[in-house]
Amino acid sequence: MNIVLSGTGSAVGKTTIATGIMGALSKEHKIQPFKVGPDFIDPSYHTLATGNYSRNLDSFFMNDYQINHCYKRALDISNSKIGIIEGVRGLYEGIGPIGDVGNTASIAKSLNAPIVLIIDSRSLVKSASALVLGFKQLDPELNIQGVILNKVKGKKHYLKTKEGIETLTDTKVIGGIPRNEDIEVMQRHLGLVPALEKDNIRNNINKWVETVEEYIDLDALLEIMGDYSSDSNKSIKQRSKPSIPYGEPFRKEDSNELWKAGNKQPIKIAVARDEVFSFYYQENLEALEDNGAKIIEFSPFKDEELPDADGLYVGGGYPELFIKELEENSSMRQSIYNFYNDGGKIYGECGGLIYLSKSIDGKKMCNILPYTSQMNKRVQGLSYTIAESKEDNVIAKKGELIRGHEFHYTSINTDDSTRFGLDVKRGRGITGSEDGILQDNILASYIHVHACSHPNFAYNFTQYINEH
Repeated sequence: MNIVLSGTGSAVGKTTIATGIMGALSKEHKIQPFKVGPDFIDPSYHTLATGNYSRNLDSFFMNDYQINHCYKRALDISNSKIGIIEGVRGLYEGIGPIGDVGNTASIAKSLNAPIVLIIDSRSLVKSASALVLGFKQLDPELNIQGVILNKVKGKKHYLKTKEGIETLTDTKVIGGIPRNEDIEVMQRHLGLVPALEKDNIRNNINKWVETVEEYIDLDALLEIMGDYSSDSNKSIKQRSKPSIPYGEPFRKEDSNELWKAGNKQPIKIAVARDEVFSFYYQENLEALEDNGAKIIEFSPFKDEELPDADGLYVGGGYPELFIKELEENSSMRQSIYNFYNDGGKIYGECGGLIYLSKSIDGKKMCNILPYTSQMNKRVQGLSYTIAESKEDNVIAKKGELIRGHEFHYTSINTDDSTRFGLDVKRGRGITGSEDGILQDNILASYIHVHACSHPNFAYNFTQYINEH
């Protein structure tokens, strides 16, 4: 049983409603949450609401085989029978104006999942019917089976809009969330650092759950999931292989595998995971484990030194918000520097890149990469990315394509002597055309990689550790 909860494009409070539904149903069912797209924030709310790691599904990162098997694998791991998938932006919003790559619709098609649209119904009555009808007719292969109205003015407004949608579009309306200033304020502040705001977020989730239980027909939602379960006899044409958008290369790996595994030699990889560094796809860690790695989590923020390990993985997060604390933890910075100086193998992503640099905004970091970095008022990179490896490194062989995502306000001040390991085909990277600083046994870049988007990631990393 599954369901896709998708917005229609405007700011409709989709995350608060989706998280509230997940939390409400978790009281009686085991729920496995998912998020469409390369998002780290929304899945953290899902995880708090359900107690299960939320997983990302993305048709830019994954082919149909990977989407289906990542979905089924996650349900098996959490022992859940219900998957709830929060969409990204509007149902059809992806990387291009025509195709489905990167959008919510592609995930719904791959999983044969029913869709419930969440509509901002402020000032809409009959026009809401036109909106639903347009979404259904644009792609008849999609199973749009329900509607949730948000920001309704009152009972009369809700009943009139409900009658119009159900009569004119043959689509069931299963609830209407009234306008609520408290919830809207919570929605505006969803960008707060989840690791820092766990208590506040848990309180907010409880309020979202109460709102959902009062205003949404959860039995009707479960009925939609039961009628269109992915293992039913109802079939849908599988998402066609995407055409190449704007001439950009797609990965060569079309084999039926989630990621490459095969390294069995036991190794230990230290993973920086705490309030500062929290942006990890769970599949990345599991892919490393599938290749013989024992994951040892530590905190650059709180711990005094690096644990005993053969490799180091520093993911993304918020080092810019903790520059004082990271600078003051000099014993950890020195421990990581010593690991590097002794030939340690290191992979850094985004926030990890900055932490490995000389400094950020004048505050001392690990000083392994001899470059300063700084925060900027404007976003420096926000895009799906494709990069080609220029030479063998800790996570890629020469010529391999790495697909990922970047989102950063920081920039790093490299120079003419900097050795870059990645040619950027799509996205910005560090210079606009290059990314991935190579230095000894290090690769550090702005690209967030998913184990499915670069299926050789974990195999290459563990093999590099074994051979060097």
